[in-house]
Amino acid sequence: MRIASVAGAFPKYYYSQEVLSAALKQYWGDRLKNPDVLDRLHANVNVRGRYMSLPLEGYYSMTSWGEANNKWIETGLDIGEQAIATALKPIGLAARDLDAIFVVSVTGIASPSLDARLINRMGLCANIKRNPIFGLGCVAGAAGISRAADYVRAFPGQTAVLLAVELCSLTIQRDDLSVANLISAGLFGDGAAAAIVTGDERDIQGPEILATRSTFYPNSERTMGWDISEKGFQIVLSPGVPDVIKEHLGQDLSLFLSDMGLSKKDIGSWVFHTGGPKVLEAVEAALELPDEALQASWDCLANVGNISSVSVLLVLEDVMANRRPEPGTLGILGAMGPGFCSELLLLKW
Repeated sequence: MRIASVAGAFPKYYYSQEVLSAALKQYWGDRLKNPDVLDRLHANVNVRGRYMSLPLEGYYSMTSWGEANNKWIETGLDIGEQAIATALKPIGLAARDLDAIFVVSVTGIASPSLDARLINRMGLCANIKRNPIFGLGCVAGAAGISRAADYVRAFPGQTAVLLAVELCSLTIQRDDLSVANLISAGLFGDGAAAAIVTGDERDIQGPEILATRSTFYPNSERTMGWDISEKGFQIVLSPGVPDVIKEHLGQDLSLFLSDMGLSKKDIGSWVFHTGGPKVLEAVEAALELPDEALQASWDCLANVGNISSVSVLLVLEDVMANRRPEPGTLGILGAMGPGFCSELLLLKW
């Protein structure tokens, strides 16, 4: 199985972190008792700017979850179509050539799901196998590639696409002034990415997926996720996330590589979800990585923030286009997310 192509796509609105922080102060108004706290929190997330689904004034007038979710569908279809079309172009495939579609998101819901609506918009094959997946959050970019790889392992002559769509700005909560929500409002952005995964019988180049590993950490449900009410999605984000990563990720990797007859010294490339500064620092500490190992992840975080499941795919896109390892290099692609859990893929470039 190979990752033949990856492409990101974004809404048309992009704002600097300073502009967004000022807009959030206005959005929360008198509810925000100490505006300087917001400045400090947002400065610490190492984000220079983010894409938004709406112009800033659009968030002031948005009053219901239903309204936000309708915008999620509208914008998600636009940038989802763009991401898939862009990923298909360099490998010479058309939309009708796709045999399976996996769509991951945790920032909106739809029935018919986005994949069904994209069949109509893009002319996908009517017999395409649809796999909408909700709830995996940040880990879904890596887990989605793993599930697509499972599919083409069973059908080696076929091609699957993973589409990740996350419009985090549309989950904003006016009445939630918790530290977790204030941090999230400065960290998360909007975007989509598509990855094309091909079976062994397809003559298409790309990093080979040698193995995958999913690991769930029991009794960690409140580490990260959403509380869902009539007001929509309310962030659950424990300050203990970095500690969970430090406790588990090193062992996860060691066991995974050991089962493949490998060790960490055999790995020459690292593609990780952008999480946030403390998450990336925790990954570096848990895996004892040199400073430059996760530079692509740090750059992605600075440029567009954390876009949940989309982020690891954007890092992979950058590495494939601009930082491609030497042929034969073994690499790890990884992410963590609600559960709490990790997903690791062993790649051969």
